[in-house]
Amino acid sequence: MDKIKIGLFGFGKTGKIVAQEIMQDALVELVWIVRRTKTYNHKYASRLLGYEYDATPIFSVDRVDEEFFRVHPVDIIIDFSGVSGYKSYAPATRLGIKIISAISKLDAPAIETLKAYSEHSAVLYSPNITLGVNFLLVASQVLQSIAPHADIEIIEEHFRDKKGVSGTALKIAGILGLENTRHVNSVRVGGIVGKHEVIFGLPNQTIRLVHESISRGAFGQGALFAAKWLCDKPPGFYSMEGIISNMFKQNIPVY
Repeated sequence: MDKIKIGLFGFGKTGKIVAQEIMQDALVELVWIVRRTKTYNHKYASRLLGYEYDATPIFSVDRVDEEFFRVHPVDIIIDFSGVSGYKSYAPATRLGIKIISAISKLDAPAIETLKAYSEHSAVLYSPNITLGVNFLLVASQVLQSIAPHADIEIIEEHFRDKKGVSGTALKIAGILGLENTRHVNSVRVGGIVGKHEVIFGLPNQTIRLVHESISRGAFGQGALFAAKWLCDKPPGFYSMEGIISNMFKQNIPVY
């Protein structure tokens, strides 16, 4: 089977770790990386990540247009850049290149734009693309349907410098029908990558569903899982939560 050819948007703290995860997977090929600034322009990501060979050139986003995607074709774009990165790959979708957006806080207009892209190609949007968090989303809904009168509180813990309330925690709250943020409790301390806990309070017992990211590599593994699932899908708008939910229904193992 031919390798899945991937282009990556973003080469910051998370993007570099995601790039490493992609480069270590024998079933995919990281063809290029696009980043917002000209830092590292035309350098090889392989060298910057410590490998002793030339692979995966880096381009600044001002080089990106429809001709770029024609000259440097890929099967899928994975986006770990920022909240405006989606504007740069509109031409790619018209060429049938699939999109995975893993940006945590896209606003409603940005999400509507991704949905418009999905008319031309398959687009998967997940503000937290780890397998564990999306399992947590599905499992929380199942548990709420079993115990609809349970008290529910969400605790989200992140690294000290993370600004604002976790987008993932807000999504969990929204899915469970918690109408405001008073049910979301935030902790900011050093040494934590990301942790989400959903607590169900019932008479005589509590049930806790917990997911913790030990390393940002979890985002890379989630993106790879999504890419392998998306590679043969028709145009449409998809989500990791939807994939996991369907696997639950079909009793399909998640590898």
